[in-house]
Amino acid sequence: MSDPKIIYTEVDEAPALATYSLLPILRAYTRESGVAIETRDISLAGRIIANFPENLTKEQQIPDDLTELGRLCQLPQTNIIKLPNISASIPQLKDAIKELQGQGYRVPDYPDEPQSEADHEIQQRYAKVLGSAVNPVLREGNSDRRAPAAVKRFGQQNPHRLMKPWPQDSKSRVAHMSGGDFYGSEKSITVNEACQARIEFVGADGQTTVLKPELPLQADEVVDAAVMKVSELRNFFKQQIEAAKKDGVLLSLHLKATMMKISDPIMFGHCVSVFYQDVFAKHGEVIKKLGVNPNNGIAELEAKLEQLPETQREAIKTDIQACYQQNCELAMVDSSKGITNLHVPNNIIIDASMPVFIRDGGRMWGPDDALHDTITMIPDRSYATIYQEVVTDCQRHGAFDPATMGSVANVGLMAQKAEEYGSHDKTFVAPGAGVIRLVTEAGTVLLEQQVAPGDIFRSCQTKDAPIRDWVKLAVSRARESGSPAIFWLDEQRAHDAQLIAKVEKYLPEHDTSGLEIRIMPPVAAMRRSLERIRKGEDTISVTGNVLRDYLTDLFPILEIGTSAKMLSIVPLMNGGGLFETGAGGSAPKHVQQFLREGHLRWDSLGEFCALVPSFEHIHKTFNNDKAALLARTLDAAIGNFLEQGKSPSRKVGELDTRGSHFYLALYWAESLAAQQEDGALAAIFAKVAGELSANEQKIIDELNGAQGQPQDIGGYFHPDKDKTTQAMRPSPTLNAIIEAM
Repeated sequence: MSDPKIIYTEVDEAPALATYSLLPILRAYTRESGVAIETRDISLAGRIIANFPENLTKEQQIPDDLTELGRLCQLPQTNIIKLPNISASIPQLKDAIKELQGQGYRVPDYPDEPQSEADHEIQQRYAKVLGSAVNPVLREGNSDRRAPAAVKRFGQQNPHRLMKPWPQDSKSRVAHMSGGDFYGSEKSITVNEACQARIEFVGADGQTTVLKPELPLQADEVVDAAVMKVSELRNFFKQQIEAAKKDGVLLSLHLKATMMKISDPIMFGHCVSVFYQDVFAKHGEVIKKLGVNPNNGIAELEAKLEQLPETQREAIKTDIQACYQQNCELAMVDSSKGITNLHVPNNIIIDASMPVFIRDGGRMWGPDDALHDTITMIPDRSYATIYQEVVTDCQRHGAFDPATMGSVANVGLMAQKAEEYGSHDKTFVAPGAGVIRLVTEAGTVLLEQQVAPGDIFRSCQTKDAPIRDWVKLAVSRARESGSPAIFWLDEQRAHDAQLIAKVEKYLPEHDTSGLEIRIMPPVAAMRRSLERIRKGEDTISVTGNVLRDYLTDLFPILEIGTSAKMLSIVPLMNGGGLFETGAGGSAPKHVQQFLREGHLRWDSLGEFCALVPSFEHIHKTFNNDKAALLARTLDAAIGNFLEQGKSPSRKVGELDTRGSHFYLALYWAESLAAQQEDGALAAIFAKVAGELSANEQKIIDELNGAQGQPQDIGGYFHPDKDKTTQAMRPSPTLNAIIEAM
């Protein structure tokens, strides 16, 4: 077995900037432990560069780190700290491509409408970069996600002040379809024996088109097929626009248009073309010539209008404004800049936007820069109903109290591309009227769906081994925590019915005596969980992959104000460990503030907390006692860090990310100096702690003094390493102490 090492991922935006400050400290503190810290680039820009080596100079080329990490996840000694990365929408991808091209990287443009074979190949290669390109590769295990005890304790003692009251006459609600959606059409089976299948479209004329030629299926694997009827989807959007205008409330749309990179951007595009229907009808030919795709949002149309003559441009702008006058008011992402909920798909990510809607008293920001009741559209019923249950609960009982509310941890089924996040390569737009079906090489039709032109067909797979492991992890967490565990499964949903049969089969394999483990439909499970958290009681939600994503943002944002401080431990199925550091939904705003005024308020607490079990895993795997010592002393340092209130401030001139890293270094050095198990380490860190403590004010002055002016780091998606290092390590005194180690 190789020497112990931690692989620390290089990502994007605010967490990437924070890494420039934190990583030198981590490497210095682990140097004497025999634990190496290496990096791998899984950023959006890095993924683009790695996919087009033939376009680049030798100096510009970088290895395909994501593919390498996928291989490493199969090994028992693997230990990865995964920071939040961009799950790119097409507009984000195009922005990153443009930036790289401006830096001299000859990567190709993204072809919206590929014409040649070469265009199709480029589009397919970029498909590896879009959406949840990273997570299915790395997540070779199921998820154990919860707030670290120190974070939860601190959150209750120092409750966040972001929770807003719910108006007594709240008109807010969650709107979803009543038919024609994925939930209503879903079919699911468990495969009896391993086979090779394909997905094909059979038109009304009997002609067959193979959509996916190879789809290997394992024995006991769950496979689904569902379809979204776009005619009913568009009618749903029209009805909600009318309802919002009648009720005098805002309208918003909430999808997973980055992770679900095929289906959800298409649904987003239908909402855009319905809301701005008059514009697309009146100026359709011009819009088509401009190459505007409504799936990319109204922002793309507004940007490309600049190519037109002034008279034509102003006429279309006038008609866009007329849509705002004629229709209901849209919720705003940034009212000061006129950025609506329909501007770009990556602004409406449901797991980030819906918790904030609930936290803000069931309201969103309107064009007048004030909060208003809102109809939140979540078209598919699979999980829209759980959010409505939260809305109903808050309308009855008021806002939650962060000082007293309990926690809802999560055990999530996600290993080996389980469920919807593995569905991108099995999602298709129906080319005509007919049937899309899964059929074996022997000609047996496993599943089929009737489709009309433009309907969205989606199939997904869930292998048996991850399900068995998921059940095992749920029982283990219930035993360790003493909390009840609830499997959120709906027997009325085809996929969930298959999972329920497997859960009932595998639960008897474990000792569940004295444990409360139940299977409940998602709405009932949500109701039960809300009842418990209002009493200050903890519950474990045991869910599929998509609900895992939704709930692990929803509850932390309500409890502690953010999901960035959550701890996600992923025991890889072959013995390795993946430790995720929280969500990055606020990362873009942090970067904008940093570039504008030199203050970065990214909170690295998630990274701190993830390192503790990472060190513990090193100790367990390699019998490295120094790693165990690093874990214990870091855990103590985190507790001190929270008690002393050293998280980043929001205001320029006050403590920011860099200052918070200094204080972690100080408290960790003090903890290492105080321990009595390793005299050599104690001596090293007594000296370091003394120097850091003696120079505390000087270091803070140097760090805070670097704020207050714009920052040039040479790029947003692909910043210059030297410029970013200089910006994120502005204290010569701190740097000298760390480098002397």
